[in-house]
Amino acid sequence: MDIKKIFENNESWVQKKLSVQSDYFSNMSKGQKPDILYIGCSDSRVSAEELMGVAPGEAFIHRNIANMVPNTDLSVMSVINYAVMHLNVNHIVVCGHYYCGGVQAAMKSGDLGILNPWLRNIRDVYRTHKDELGAIEDEDQRYKRLVELNVEEQCINVIKTAEVQRAQRERNLTVHGWVFDIHTGKLIDLNIDFVKVLENIMEIYRLDANDEEKNEAKKA
Repeated sequence: MDIKKIFENNESWVQKKLSVQSDYFSNMSKGQKPDILYIGCSDSRVSAEELMGVAPGEAFIHRNIANMVPNTDLSVMSVINYAVMHLNVNHIVVCGHYYCGGVQAAMKSGDLGILNPWLRNIRDVYRTHKDELGAIEDEDQRYKRLVELNVEEQCINVIKTAEVQRAQRERNLTVHGWVFDIHTGKLIDLNIDFVKVLENIMEIYRLDANDEEKNEAKKA
């Protein structure tokens, strides 16, 4: 890729936007009000805005290897906090994709150096669902199922956070698990029943409203 071409493309894009709406950028600079937080993979083939068909300002985007939400990662935790507490998003999407290199690497036993701690999170998902995955004989189908289960587990990690639980109580914030099928270009809603998935463990992760919220509820 010619880097100079990127700036030429940018100039063409600017002129195209201005030809349709002369105040496009001045309006965009006034602030953002996205309704969706999208947590996806850094894979160069998976462009979040393009596959969802949304315009700038409509989705707050976070991407990392294999769309992970580990509680020790300050980046994704900060993104969730900002999106929920300050941007007031009403939907959080965790979107994986088939043929994900990160998930594929986690299924193998190779030593990948600095990537090991990150991939261990995916391997923990494999361990948690070992019986189900081990029963799938076809390796390609087992790989795809791990992609789906990883999305489910990362959604659960989102739900574990205090700000998401608070927003679910206050404004019915919704968490969604999706997969992007690179072969077809289609988005697949996994329609995860989080109530059922969490029914036996949610009491471990449920965080009560803080004292201020409790006092406000009593006044009401």
